[in-house]
Amino acid sequence: MKSYILFSFAIVLASCSASAPVIIRPGEVWPDDRGTHVNAHGGGVLYHDHTYYWFGEHKGERSSAAWVGVTCYSSKNLADWKHEGVALQVSPDTASDIRAGSVIERPKVIYNKKTKKFVMYFHLELFGRGYSAARVGIAVSDRVTGPYTFLRSYRPCAGHWPLNMTEEQRAATITPGDFPEWWTADWRQATNDGMFTRRDFEGGQMSRDMTLYVDDDGKAYHIYASEENLTLHLAELADDYLSHTGKYIRIAPGGHNEAPALFKKEGRYFMITSGCTGWAPNAARLHTADNIWGPWTEHPNPCVGENAHLTFRSQSTYILPVAGKKNAFIFMADRWTPYHPIDARYIWLPILFENGLPVLKWYDQWDLKEVFQ
Repeated sequence: MKSYILFSFAIVLASCSASAPVIIRPGEVWPDDRGTHVNAHGGGVLYHDHTYYWFGEHKGERSSAAWVGVTCYSSKNLADWKHEGVALQVSPDTASDIRAGSVIERPKVIYNKKTKKFVMYFHLELFGRGYSAARVGIAVSDRVTGPYTFLRSYRPCAGHWPLNMTEEQRAATITPGDFPEWWTADWRQATNDGMFTRRDFEGGQMSRDMTLYVDDDGKAYHIYASEENLTLHLAELADDYLSHTGKYIRIAPGGHNEAPALFKKEGRYFMITSGCTGWAPNAARLHTADNIWGPWTEHPNPCVGENAHLTFRSQSTYILPVAGKKNAFIFMADRWTPYHPIDARYIWLPILFENGLPVLKWYDQWDLKEVFQ
């Protein structure tokens, strides 16, 4: 009888836990298991072996530079997060590309089922060079929480032309130096026609704000702001995810997009981006395609309601599919605080759909289980 009572009590506890709400409070302090605000900015989430892993930039009280590295947190329910430590540490070696004080932004981790390796990509700016390097950094680990070993950094797709750039555009001879000022009609047309792509052809394309996406067939893609943040590139990764194949396209040439976040629903691709206004928020943009190689179509801002024109005072970083829920996606964004970087808040909102397109509405708080029934 005693064993039966204990067994019944365990079932009741499990039932209560399963039905407990999972509350997300956008814009609030998000304490981890230590009671400290989660420090994983510009991040992404990997779901692996029934656990979510959140990777992001470690920011300081006064600096957004990488003085620590990329942090990792784990969760079973997306609300309660355990601090797993620093997944990728900056290097004490001043000759290293990821030396302390460099810029490491928007880290994303994907898992390669063939190699059984965890692969991290991030936007890297070299120490003391501002934002002129515009590189992608790559690191790898045998364990999801790390430590990750830094492999290399470079500009992607050197010596390769975009699939959707015409022979006429490739052969054109107009250069940025031909224009005494930017933003004129002729300059815009030259930009749209690949002026900056040609400039960077030999050395590789600029790579700043970025995300990673693994498709249903296991193919992985690196999506990044390129061409002086004027055009997005979507590039295929090698089978081991450790390099680029050289196959890529330009998306929204001259559209001035950054902060890409991509997901797929019922065979259609959706990408939310932002404009380029530094640390200040702006209106989100929505792009769709029936094939990942395009063509991509731009749609109006998916946000509605108060502060929709500022993406609720945030900027996109990742779209998170909710495990075990069909067509359930969470929009992850950051509300930047450049004068106190460590206090930057997280804006997580459910992606709703109206007329086949994503819609983002503000919630002071929401229950993941209630919204995604």
